[in-house]
Amino acid sequence: MSLPRVLTVAGSDSGGGAGIQADLKTMLALGVHGMSVITAVTAQNSLGVQGAWELPAAAVRAQYRSVVDDIGVQAVKTGMLASAELVGTVAELISDTDAPAVVDPVGVSKHGDPLLAASALDSVRTKLLPAATVATPNLDEVAQLTGVRVESEDDLRRAAAAVLEYGPRWVLIKGGHLPGDAVDLLTDGTDEYRYHAPRHDNRHTHGTGCTLASAIASGLAKGQRVPEAVEAAKEYVTGAIAAGFALGAGIGPVDHGWRFRH
Repeated sequence: MSLPRVLTVAGSDSGGGAGIQADLKTMLALGVHGMSVITAVTAQNSLGVQGAWELPAAAVRAQYRSVVDDIGVQAVKTGMLASAELVGTVAELISDTDAPAVVDPVGVSKHGDPLLAASALDSVRTKLLPAATVATPNLDEVAQLTGVRVESEDDLRRAAAAVLEYGPRWVLIKGGHLPGDAVDLLTDGTDEYRYHAPRHDNRHTHGTGCTLASAIASGLAKGQRVPEAVEAAKEYVTGAIAAGFALGAGIGPVDHGWRFRH
């Protein structure tokens, strides 16, 4: 039996909580075969990002072609792309791949460290978002990309409309930074879905964005429709946050293997 195959194009997190490492753990937990294209190497732990080294576009392209041309993919997920050149390279690659693409437009880390050059924002808007099946920005990334500031759940629809202007088929606005329950809004401009989850009093949430986007990609690779894939991903990440654990002296990771332990 061949497992559905999902490719993550993202940065490496040496602490294992986010990035490529979180993506591959999520894919394993959800029963798909995870593969990776590394775009950057970070020196990262529970306290923050101490350094980041971007890979050349040629190395990123070679990794991608190596996997897609031989093994093939049922879904692609993108994360940290760092520079305008890498954003353009990856946008071109996923546009030419016959598989759904989940774009997590990573701008800053959980600790507030910048992971995307300011000069790359326009490339995200004009090249990467138009290639996305689903874009999954958090509220900070929405503000960075569109200038729309979400203060309450009422603002989610306006934020989604602003992101959809750039061309993704669907957008999932992650409302986790709002007070109260964690509410996410998914829309393609016509259909609208809201996903509510209780807010867990747990500060160990490193890797939530990477994990959610990878879980959505895993669902799409299994043949789920976008709303079903998002619903299943939201359930998975909510459990992972609830089981998040301390690691090092700062913010610990979510628990990608929580279902194995319950």
